[in-house]
Amino acid sequence: MAQIRVNDLTFYYEGSYDNIFEHVSFAVDTDWKLGFIGRNGKGKTTFLNLLLGRYEYKGSITASTVFDYFPYQIKEETLSLPAIDFAGELKAGLEQWRMLRELGKLKLDAEVLYRPFCTLSFGEQTKLLLAVLFSGENDFLLIDEPTNHLDMKARETVKEYLRGKRGFILVSHDRDFLDACVDHVLVFGRRTIEVQAGNFSSWWENKRRQDLHVQMENEKHRKEIVKLKAAARQTRQWADKNERTKIGFDPVKEPDRCKGTRAFIGAKTKKMQSRVGQMERRLDREIEEKEGLLRDIEETAALKLMPLSHHKRTLVTADRFGLMYAGGKGPLFEDLSFEIDQGDRVFLNGANGCGKSSLIKAILHRTFQENEETKGFTVMESGKLSTASGLVVSYISQDTSFLQGSIKKFCKARNLKESLFLGILRRLDMDRVQFGKDMREYSEGQKKKVLIAASLLTPAHLYIWDEPLNYIDVFSRMQIEELILAYKPTMLAVEHDVRFRENIATEVVDIS
Repeated sequence: MAQIRVNDLTFYYEGSYDNIFEHVSFAVDTDWKLGFIGRNGKGKTTFLNLLLGRYEYKGSITASTVFDYFPYQIKEETLSLPAIDFAGELKAGLEQWRMLRELGKLKLDAEVLYRPFCTLSFGEQTKLLLAVLFSGENDFLLIDEPTNHLDMKARETVKEYLRGKRGFILVSHDRDFLDACVDHVLVFGRRTIEVQAGNFSSWWENKRRQDLHVQMENEKHRKEIVKLKAAARQTRQWADKNERTKIGFDPVKEPDRCKGTRAFIGAKTKKMQSRVGQMERRLDREIEEKEGLLRDIEETAALKLMPLSHHKRTLVTADRFGLMYAGGKGPLFEDLSFEIDQGDRVFLNGANGCGKSSLIKAILHRTFQENEETKGFTVMESGKLSTASGLVVSYISQDTSFLQGSIKKFCKARNLKESLFLGILRRLDMDRVQFGKDMREYSEGQKKKVLIAASLLTPAHLYIWDEPLNYIDVFSRMQIEELILAYKPTMLAVEHDVRFRENIATEVVDIS
């Protein structure tokens, strides 16, 4: 067993407004299954790149192990090649028998090695690259969000696979996945970094208890501050009043006064002013301690939603509906029947490539008529799919690659009120410093928050969200859960986060 030691680490990107890390120190063991938890933009992926030596930094990182990173970057020119031709370029010293052994553990047939990589599904690509990753012997592995875009079955396979491994850092925002795969957590909080034994749920329970204790202590400090302020104010008034009596007096009203009492009054005033100074210093200490108590509490501000009410009860109807792309070998799906009534939250479930996003596009085509998502969408349909007339939809796409330019231009293009839009982003814990950047510089999680904020700010009868939580941090996921349960909008969603779906869905429609 070896250790990775981080000492006094400070790092910022060239031209950035703020430090990503500032005087950070901690240590982890290389045989741990370490879950990496933190909000979007807190530097999780950046830290992994620092371990890999990709950036210069201040401070030190010492380790006696070799790091390897997932996901591998596949070159454009190799996408059309079978993985057997370029796997050795991804991992130095790769032995084919080890890779075949790992493929078996991932329930993947070896024939995927001989198919063009670009023809593999998301799940097959992920499993294949994980098999390459774990084909070494003593590497410490850095696994960055392996479940994005994976269907439920593929997630379960990868979860079981990682459960039997050790010696890695896993970045994931899926609570169920973290609980199953890790035995320690590394948490990048608001102001502190914490290493703790256990999984996400055990850490979160400890965190909630700690935050409750801190809030109770904070309330005690708040009351003490109020008392100290009142006492300091009253003592200062007495001191000022006493000071004014030093010079000049009415001998009729104060027959016992004489010029000799002036020194006595001055000494008394000085003593009272000293007492005021002591109170103010104590007050400063109380305020500083109060602020220190609250510095790492994970508070999520309440979000708002403006769902519209439609005059019809049923908004979407599918009756023995099917889709097939022109020239396809067979239908994506067929004989699919379901309804979405007002207040329903319907989640689509099925393997990657079964047609979930195509079904969403077919619904959008009937409501938007002409939209970026539906341009060029030509499919053969069977059965019946209908939507209520005048249906207003608020849509979140899987894709974030189109986001570029300033937030101001984004809001203007979508007719969104900028001040309200920025307010939602702040509530989703995006720092103000991000608002001046080009959106191309945002992390994937921050880009997703832009799309979520735009959807929340769009009044609609039906909210259609296609994998909205990819890259979204776990705290924001819980925040969005609370929003949906509070406002109960009508929704059609695709989301593979088990906890989110269990908490939110009123109905699950399986597409096979």
